[in-house]
Amino acid sequence: MRRILALTAAVTLAALPAGSQGTADKEENRLQECGQVLEEIMNIPDNVPQDLIDRAECVVVIPAAKKGAFGLGGSYGRGAMSCRTGENFTGSWSAPAMYRLEGINIGFQLGGEEIDYVFLVMNKRGVNSLLKSKVKLGGDISAAIGPKGRTATAATDAFMRAELLSYSRTRGLFAGIALEGSTLRQDNSANEKIYGRKINARSIVRQGKVGMPAAGGKLISLLNRHSPTNQSEPKSLE
Repeated sequence: MRRILALTAAVTLAALPAGSQGTADKEENRLQECGQVLEEIMNIPDNVPQDLIDRAECVVVIPAAKKGAFGLGGSYGRGAMSCRTGENFTGSWSAPAMYRLEGINIGFQLGGEEIDYVFLVMNKRGVNSLLKSKVKLGGDISAAIGPKGRTATAATDAFMRAELLSYSRTRGLFAGIALEGSTLRQDNSANEKIYGRKINARSIVRQGKVGMPAAGGKLISLLNRHSPTNQSEPKSLE
């Protein structure tokens, strides 16, 4: 009997790391997908205007947001955020922090299909809002439909007023999109699985307390290649 109990305990203990590794792999796959989605969007001819991404302090990528079942709290998406490093956002892009997008509008605006989202966080106020536990778009943080195409510039009204600019892609269509009422919050459980310990988004993207995970390499290398330096007005970086 003792032998059977010991064998059962050993099997159970052996199974635990495998389960933990499985959930970690899932988050790593999601982080890799963020890099793939950003690469595909950056290759669209009328993509995010270079002038705007060059003035963004942070970028959030949410791949394949899904329409939830009726009555289960709307829809959701999970992805990652990276910010420029340095006290005044003048350095290279940070290691990614995992984030969740939730709200009844997600997945319904374009026919209920899976949708990829990209958000540009345009100033310090927007960054500080997103580093709180949870923010409502259009409430806690001002959000606007992101202009697209090579002719759009950072002088647009959307840039001048908004703390966050939002874009979406579905069925090959890329456009700015309104998501007022939806919420963004840091995904603490996903961050723990990626980095192997409990850590919040501020420690990751602003305080540099973690190294770059291999799964985030593509996302961050794309950001460093497409926008290596912050082109915002010096006053806005103080």
